[in-house]
Amino acid sequence: MHEEPRPETSVPGAAPRALSRLVGMPAADFASDVWSRAPLLTRSSDLPRDFTDLFSEAAVDELVAHRGLRTPFARMAKDGRTLPDRSFTLGGGVGAGISDQLSDDRVLHEFASGATLVLQALHRTWAPIQEFSAEVAAALGHPVQVNAYVTPPQSQGFADHYDVHDVFVLQIAGEKRWRVRPPVLDAPLRDQPWEQHRAAVEQAATAEPLLEATLSPGDCLYLPRGYLHAATALGGTSIHLTFGVHTWTRRHLVDALLARVGDRLKDDVEARRSLPLRPSTSPAAQVSFDDDAEVVRSLVAKALQDIGVDELVDALRPGVRASARAEPLAVLAQARRADDDVTVWRVRRGLAAHWEDNGGRATLVTRVGRLPVQGDERDAVTDLLAGIRDPAGLDSELRRRLALAGMIVPADVNGG
Repeated sequence: MHEEPRPETSVPGAAPRALSRLVGMPAADFASDVWSRAPLLTRSSDLPRDFTDLFSEAAVDELVAHRGLRTPFARMAKDGRTLPDRSFTLGGGVGAGISDQLSDDRVLHEFASGATLVLQALHRTWAPIQEFSAEVAAALGHPVQVNAYVTPPQSQGFADHYDVHDVFVLQIAGEKRWRVRPPVLDAPLRDQPWEQHRAAVEQAATAEPLLEATLSPGDCLYLPRGYLHAATALGGTSIHLTFGVHTWTRRHLVDALLARVGDRLKDDVEARRSLPLRPSTSPAAQVSFDDDAEVVRSLVAKALQDIGVDELVDALRPGVRASARAEPLAVLAQARRADDDVTVWRVRRGLAAHWEDNGGRATLVTRVGRLPVQGDERDAVTDLLAGIRDPAGLDSELRRRLALAGMIVPADVNGG
């Protein structure tokens, strides 16, 4: 048996504020009027502040020269073509001989020759973006990935294309000229990349743009998935972030529903019946399966009627849980303070918690693991997750177990 997850404790109002910081309007208005419908360009003058707290030129240099980044956390492209990894990577010397680490010298050479540097998955590797992207994801209800695109002057890294995820483009430094055109395929899925429609994309790219604008530092452009786009850096080096929103779609519900139907029909003897013999040497081998197909349609229709929303939630939950991580924690501080009596604790953000009941035994399941609890502890933990109970009011042994399981963290420690 599964129960719906309780609301997670978070910084009050942080998620809606994070989205409003990108679109210059209340989150509810964006959801009802813009989301997945049309591009939206918001100038820095209409936003509460710029994005220099999230990323900068200095951050690029830090990541390239001092973090030992490896592919696929970085790639480079020039004139619409992705460069081979060996052109910008190298081994790290004694004790770090892995050959796919970024080489600052090789990156410099390719960049000076006009190549764009793409730093991928910054929601995992750069602390300010970790926190902000988690707030954006919480506001949207969809997982978010963040990349940085660093383009030399007068260069274009990628030709006209579309993405299979929604994108927020945050201009950090320099200026970039964007050209946006209508989709050749509305709302493409993850397995429908633009390369499958290359000819249509190339043809559409010759039409007048739907939107053509220069993004300056602090501007933000929202593009629903499917919209064609290309961009060219202007007078100086351009740095922009893309917050790629990996949207949950109705297709996910379809897949979950059909998987549940298949599971249910395993228990139906009629679905397990063998198909009639049709020897390959007999003309009867060409006989259609109409009768069996009709039986299957009937069985599927009945199973569909019996599947409730709760079952769909259960079917989607593993994917939702795997789509992101909980907020970072400070490992050494966590281990040291789990046993003390003075630390002020809070619920860790991004747990995606829910309960499982197995034979009367309750288990709290989260993104960071599973924690069995006693019957008399469940109500206390449920209230904790709902923000009704403070961790200070928990039994000390239960609080210690929650701390060592990574489900509560010190309120004064930033794991990012």
